[in-house]
Amino acid sequence: MDSQVNPVSPPAVPGGTRETPRDKPRRGRIKCVVWDLDHTVWDGVLLEDGKVAAHPAVVELITALDARGILQSVASKNDAGAAMEQLECFGLADYFLHPRISWNPKSDSVAEIAAALNIGLDAVAFVDDQPFELEEVAFRHPQVLCVGADEIGTAVAQWEEFQPRFITDESRRRRAMYRSGIERDQAEEEAKSTGEDFLATLEMVFTVSDAAEEDLRRAEELTVRTNQLNSTGRTYSYEELKVLRESPDHLLLVADLEDRFGQYGKIGLALVETSGPVWKLRLLLMSCRVMSRGVGAVLLNHIMTLARDNGARLQAEFVETGRNRMMFVTYRFAGFRQVGADGDALLLEADLARVQPAPGYLVVAPRPT
Repeated sequence: MDSQVNPVSPPAVPGGTRETPRDKPRRGRIKCVVWDLDHTVWDGVLLEDGKVAAHPAVVELITALDARGILQSVASKNDAGAAMEQLECFGLADYFLHPRISWNPKSDSVAEIAAALNIGLDAVAFVDDQPFELEEVAFRHPQVLCVGADEIGTAVAQWEEFQPRFITDESRRRRAMYRSGIERDQAEEEAKSTGEDFLATLEMVFTVSDAAEEDLRRAEELTVRTNQLNSTGRTYSYEELKVLRESPDHLLLVADLEDRFGQYGKIGLALVETSGPVWKLRLLLMSCRVMSRGVGAVLLNHIMTLARDNGARLQAEFVETGRNRMMFVTYRFAGFRQVGADGDALLLEADLARVQPAPGYLVVAPRPT
């Protein structure tokens, strides 16, 4: 069951609150919260006090963020073994992906976490009790949203950045899907085989289907969250997608992926205008989580096949956003060439005589009805 997020009163977090300047708040932009530990997640300094207690209000916040599909990690100057053992004792260790616990600058740790999760720094919030650490991260990475430990309760409850419009079933499973991804990466490292040899062991099944009513909230979320692999950078609301889904002149397609480690969930979306002899691919996007799986062109090739089989030409819009260059490369490798421009959008046309088959390590299947 999908649900909307409604702000609630924040749990009481020790300390007062202070105003934090935030430029251009954007609803739901935070994909990951990176936590400090000492005097933030727990009360006290682990290596000095020996025994520390987790803040109950912070534990509530960690649970609430996880339920919203917001990932979490740790950037702490601490002894890694002792800190992870303490998080295990509190039952919190599993919430934190790619923790960075060392004596390195926290700005380095935050950047490493974002890279490991394959998200932009502008999708990261960093929480610490020390003004020095907050300023150090803000100086190195001004796009990171830095939040004092004393104001994180208010931020999670009230700030737009922490308020995704919808909480979907996929949101609730997001941490588990990332955990599966970590297991895949570890398996690949241990396999010591070539890329395609390893991908063949994953038993991947890629499913393309018309978007159903229950897909629309996730589809909106994909357009809002996906930056690097969005062909135009455009976002679409649930209401807009509902109209397009019901339009006889449009195809709204979603793609799912699963393998032997579990489901990736819905990882692709395409919007095709099908009126007239030339179909227009208005939007193509893929989740960044599947960049290394070699499936980026599969949805595009599916659309090319549909156009060819319906006797139509296929053109695609591409708008450079500064972060989506990989989508332009995907179009070019699929045989698209530039045939014009419309404002800031390049118009690319497909060579439908050279539609590429799906890679041999991947099964493409229709979604069961």
